[in-house]
Amino acid sequence: MRIDPEKCVGCGKCASYCTMQGSLMSFERDPRNPARVYAVIDEKECVECCVCLRSGVCQQEALYQLELSWPRIVRKNFSDPLKIHPETRIPGRGTEEMKTNEVTGRFKKGFYGVALEMGRPGVGAWFKDVEKAAMALAPLEVAFEENNPVTKLMVDRSTGKINPEVLDEKVLSAIIEFLIPAKKFKPLLEVLEKIGKEIDTVFSGDIISRVEEDGSVHYLRVFQEGGRFLSINGKSNLGLGRPRYPED
Repeated sequence: MRIDPEKCVGCGKCASYCTMQGSLMSFERDPRNPARVYAVIDEKECVECCVCLRSGVCQQEALYQLELSWPRIVRKNFSDPLKIHPETRIPGRGTEEMKTNEVTGRFKKGFYGVALEMGRPGVGAWFKDVEKAAMALAPLEVAFEENNPVTKLMVDRSTGKINPEVLDEKVLSAIIEFLIPAKKFKPLLEVLEKIGKEIDTVFSGDIISRVEEDGSVHYLRVFQEGGRFLSINGKSNLGLGRPRYPED
């Protein structure tokens, strides 16, 4: 995103619509008229979400977006809520697999479906940190979700390595989705705790599993044994659909 210095009056109203909390905006003085100031966007930090432009807040029409090319277009693909990922043809950052498991049976007994949501409004996430997380997860016998936009950017799914061309791109958020054996859940938690100390963003985890015959959930016991707890702000997806797969 850019601001036309000839049109901008330096009111700063667009900053309140910035998903990065306006922290990427500064003001400069017009060398031809020192009494006049205009806003400048730090393009390195901008995630190209287009929210400020789409808000229509700028009465001077000073905001504009250049035609984006590779690899910067990745920012828009992940950050613009109205953008559909060209690689997956699915809107949003992830897939619907974790929300429709009661219908699809994607995650079988003995396996967990996990999503690692990296970045948030006001923080964002660099793909170099997304890669760091993916490469730390890969040795745990994970199977990265095929129809996920982060997976599509991997050049080696066995190691979680991501296309080096996008590592310096920043996005509003990105989701790593994968299948993992239940026996690897405890090591997974240990890896996530280590990742949290090494990356420059925030992340949250989602998990789905089959309920045991007695109504218990295995991963809850693992959480409790390690003195951990589930967020009270979490959500549960209840199976209300008709299964399209044979019961095992």
